[in-house]
Amino acid sequence: MDHRLLLIVLMPLAGFLLNGTLATAFGGRRVDRRVVTAIGCGLPMVSFAIALWCFAGLQAGGAPLAETVYTWARIGGRAFDVSLYLDRLAAVMVLIVTGVGSLIHVYSVGYMKDDPGYGRYFAYLNVFLFFMLVLVLGRSLLVLFVGWEGVGLASYLLIGFWFDDMDKARAGKKAFITNRIGDAGFLIGMFVLYQAVGTLDMDAIDAAFAGGGVPVSASLVGILLFVGATGKSAQIPLHVWLPDAMAGPTPVSALIHAATMVTAGVYMTARLSGVYAHAPEASQLIAAIGAATAFFAASVALVQTDIKKVLAYSTISQLGFMFVAIGVGAYGVAIFHLYTHAFFKACLFLGAGSVIHALGGAQDITRMGGLARRIPVTFVTFAIATAAIAGLPPLAGFFSKDEILWFAMASERGGSVPLFAVAALTALLTALYMFRLLWLTFLGAPRMDADVARHVHESPPTMTGVLAVLAILSSIGGFVAIPRYLEPLLPLPPVQPALEHLEAAVMIGSVGLALAGLVGAWYFFREGGTRGSAVGARFGRLRRLLAGKYFVDEAYDALVGRPLLWISQRVFLEFGDRRLLDGSLDGLASLARRSSGALGRVQTGSLQRYALIALLGIVATLAWTWRHA
Repeated sequence: MDHRLLLIVLMPLAGFLLNGTLATAFGGRRVDRRVVTAIGCGLPMVSFAIALWCFAGLQAGGAPLAETVYTWARIGGRAFDVSLYLDRLAAVMVLIVTGVGSLIHVYSVGYMKDDPGYGRYFAYLNVFLFFMLVLVLGRSLLVLFVGWEGVGLASYLLIGFWFDDMDKARAGKKAFITNRIGDAGFLIGMFVLYQAVGTLDMDAIDAAFAGGGVPVSASLVGILLFVGATGKSAQIPLHVWLPDAMAGPTPVSALIHAATMVTAGVYMTARLSGVYAHAPEASQLIAAIGAATAFFAASVALVQTDIKKVLAYSTISQLGFMFVAIGVGAYGVAIFHLYTHAFFKACLFLGAGSVIHALGGAQDITRMGGLARRIPVTFVTFAIATAAIAGLPPLAGFFSKDEILWFAMASERGGSVPLFAVAALTALLTALYMFRLLWLTFLGAPRMDADVARHVHESPPTMTGVLAVLAILSSIGGFVAIPRYLEPLLPLPPVQPALEHLEAAVMIGSVGLALAGLVGAWYFFREGGTRGSAVGARFGRLRRLLAGKYFVDEAYDALVGRPLLWISQRVFLEFGDRRLLDGSLDGLASLARRSSGALGRVQTGSLQRYALIALLGIVATLAWTWRHA
């Protein structure tokens, strides 16, 4: 047996070990950055090349590739193997993770070139890829869960990369803790599945539910696992960590949002489509939460002024679109949007990084403008990615978004007018806030300080070259028919016969929504956003609500954070620790001191007193003996 799948996984791990060693060795002296770069970028590229080799073999042979690395444990006569598995779904994901991930590594060479933690940064990036590949290639839920937790750890390290800044350290901690809440539901779902099916291999689980007779509710299992997905893929109510994840370096944001962590929940639910196909209640819940999250995040993005925060809420919204597709049974379409999203969202985040690099760290889009001529490569690539996410044809986002809208309206499991209406309204808002971002950042008169304007410059080729590649992929990626490629594994849901004739109308309407968003952004934001600001002032309460992100964080703090802090301080610290535990120990110590003091007074050193005490003891003993004889 060859070990190509194992090599895909181990290449980034080797990069982590090598660069991690170099970053901490030699008494703090810096290692040549060319060595760090060769290791940090080269090994993920090797992993991508092996993934292409495996993909070619999969296409030629047809059968999935499987490798058992070793047996982890044997319990009750059952073996828990660390097995890797590559079918069509895993192949798409592996190519996204290694391909887009490698591009982000290359971009980081220019972006992080002056950072003193250069080696540590690439070590963290590599270990992020390693855990994501474990998640994608793991055959069992147990192996997937190792990768699932690993990307949570890696995200904590990368979001809080500049840990000397307490705000950034807190953002990393927030991401880590929020995901642990979702993981509790995921673990319970795993336990229930193992008890019912007797295995954690996902292909076996899908086959068991397809065959019927599984003694557990598919909806119960589906909801429990989806709780984990709400954390990892930032859906309501566990979405709050993702906007704060912008605290890390911008390439980290691109890696988390485009190719790795946040897509894990979508991948897991699609991988277990055999469970969700028999879980109508869970699927309805997923579609509803996906639609609500998509609209919620899109509305918040309308008023954000931090360039990275706009894109962060955009990611939350696009993930909501993917879960709408999962909920209506269009699992292959969800993966299609995940695939196109990887290209245009990576391009957008890295384009934002190029803007920040050009402006010396500035991120407020109200203080930008007029950058199109100063950084033309960044502008052109950002504009292409913006048009792609807005859904303008023939760019990648048009194809995947259009299919989601179509199946939300016409599939037998979808077919809900409210669901379609919310998805369509969100598509309009997406185009509006993205073209708003484009206009305020690149077009119109410059609004930055004169000193900043004098130093605006285009990014180095390692950054702009990656942007160009991603812009090309954002342009042509939609022509790869991912849903048709995955259909043998993830069949498309049946369409209601009465609605079949409306497919062209939905497509035209989808384009109309994108154009309406473009025109709206041009009208409100072409002159530095003065008209948009006037509208915001007119609807001040609504603007404050959106700018405050619906005050969800504040509500969590009031309902959960402060009560828990009060309980921990007043009950556990003051009463439990200080009074009960410390008081008990102090009381015993005080009793011992008093007792020893009293007994110490008996030891006077006087032989006459000792003789008297002994005599009294003998008399008392004789008296007691005589009385009870």
